[in-house]
Amino acid sequence: MLASLGLISLGLGIIGAFLPLLPTVPFVLLSAYLFAKSSDRLHNWLINHIIFGQMIRDFSEKRGISIWGKVTAIGMMWISNIISICFIVDDKLWMQILLTLISIGVTIQILRYKTKK
Repeated sequence: MLASLGLISLGLGIIGAFLPLLPTVPFVLLSAYLFAKSSDRLHNWLINHIIFGQMIRDFSEKRGISIWGKVTAIGMMWISNIISICFIVDDKLWMQILLTLISIGVTIQILRYKTKK
């Protein structure tokens, strides 16, 4: 059951890399946690993955996020949200405000993590 939830979470994380407002990192970290509790094989695969592995290891060992990771995450989030605000929800002021507030909150959260040297 937990392994299945981990696979679903990982799928959402991968989709989140391409869709605005669907986060990647929390879903990947949740997948790592669920795999650690349910499947050594899947957990080892994920923490040794070429794309996700270093991020998971750094986060779990409290090393922080690289400056490149912070800049990329914040930059991509704001670009996708600005595109969403301008072209998708351009006539809904409440949605524009909500997207902006979410972006501000996520930016603050990312910046609060220690910057890895």
